[in-house]
Amino acid sequence: MPATRIGRFRSVALATAAVLVGLTTPALTATSATATTTDYDSTYYKNAIGKTGASLKSSLHTIISSQTKISYSAVWNALKVTDQDPNNSNNVILLYSGVSRAKSLNGGDTGDWNREHVWAKSHGDFGTATGPGTDLHHLRPADVTVNGIRGNKDFDNGGSTVSNGGGSRTDSDSFEPRDAVKGDVARMILYMAVRYEGDDGWPDLEPDDKVNNGSNPYIGKLSVLKEWNDEDPPDSFEENRNDVIYDTYQHNRNPFIDHPEWVDAIW
Repeated sequence: MPATRIGRFRSVALATAAVLVGLTTPALTATSATATTTDYDSTYYKNAIGKTGASLKSSLHTIISSQTKISYSAVWNALKVTDQDPNNSNNVILLYSGVSRAKSLNGGDTGDWNREHVWAKSHGDFGTATGPGTDLHHLRPADVTVNGIRGNKDFDNGGSTVSNGGGSRTDSDSFEPRDAVKGDVARMILYMAVRYEGDDGWPDLEPDDKVNNGSNPYIGKLSVLKEWNDEDPPDSFEENRNDVIYDTYQHNRNPFIDHPEWVDAIW
């Protein structure tokens, strides 16, 4: 069942007004994500509604930890469904570059797409084992070469333009995805921080506000991820992906796609 959103029309109206008065009014900066209401609030999220801070995080952890897990090999076919190009059913959309590429070109060679762990699997050393290593809410198709450039870097603004990276940028210790998916990246990282709290045999994953986290179970920068969540709200592709994972594969949701305002409510 698709979520019904309330609040986005107001954001669009404000943006339109800003354009109309742009010659006399300074440009608006990103504001906190607008509160939303979804069809899942009275069912799936009912025990989280009205909470904030640690209480909200704990409730969401309990809710989304009920999931069906898939194998790493099964991720290939799942991504061909979750990330299907809405304009070409034979292709998937690659996360960082934005390129539409044939589903059949999955693999490890130059020109192929592979399975990108947005929460780098070395941050907590969980590898590709069933669990965080196969969680579709942070696994996305990515160009092999661009994925290699991202490596296991933390996320931050700045750096040099990545060749064929769709506008992504990188430096020695961080990666900045293209503007159109910055919010997607933030919400995937923060989903992982709520889902994996160290109580099920996996590391306690948490965002922090620095880079160079190495093999520690942390990814930064939290302050930048929060900005990206505000600047790039969920779009129809991201929302559909959340629905497909919920309906067909894992039967759990990324709460920050349904309620992006919960990012600020927790962090």
